[in-house]
Amino acid sequence: MSLRYLALGDSYTIGESVEEAERFPNQLAALLSNEGVAVDVTIIARTGWTTDELWQGIQAQTVKPPYDMVSLLIGVNNQYRGYDINEYREGFVFLLDKAIEYAGGDVKRVIVFSIPDWGVTPFAAGRDAVQIAAEIDAFNKINLEETQKAGADYVDVTPVSREAATDPSLIAGDGLHPSGSMYAEWAMSALPIAIDILK
Repeated sequence: MSLRYLALGDSYTIGESVEEAERFPNQLAALLSNEGVAVDVTIIARTGWTTDELWQGIQAQTVKPPYDMVSLLIGVNNQYRGYDINEYREGFVFLLDKAIEYAGGDVKRVIVFSIPDWGVTPFAAGRDAVQIAAEIDAFNKINLEETQKAGADYVDVTPVSREAATDPSLIAGDGLHPSGSMYAEWAMSALPIAIDILK
């Protein structure tokens, strides 16, 4: 009997430019399998999605709660498009509430991931990396505050994303998205929480 994991997000959850097995939700499921926990992964995510678009995407799918674990990583496209940060808070809180609902109302089955910093990637060359970092930090301050307020778990992947500034192996071939190696780091960071949730 497999436990059910629902991963909600954007390009970072669907794993733009990496193989399916290299996406972080799939790598997390593989690590859990090594721990004797069988997990069936459902991903609702698409490259470019904002908070609003993720909600539209969820509504277009058949969601079958309760899930044993739900993850949420959203916001980079709100930042990239220059959307209002207070609007992001509103959208994020709405989606976090939905994630909790999909976890059968159990906030302890929800994991929120921070937004990585794309400003260190080759794609961002010629842009203001300091400004991008500051904006990402501001967005992450909001999702951390709201996650803590709700009582869900939080995995901060932003520091490892910044290591890509000096380690090209952490970037996928498209010069923008994380590589399977970076996603492996994310999955390892989330593993202890996921084990607690699913054991």
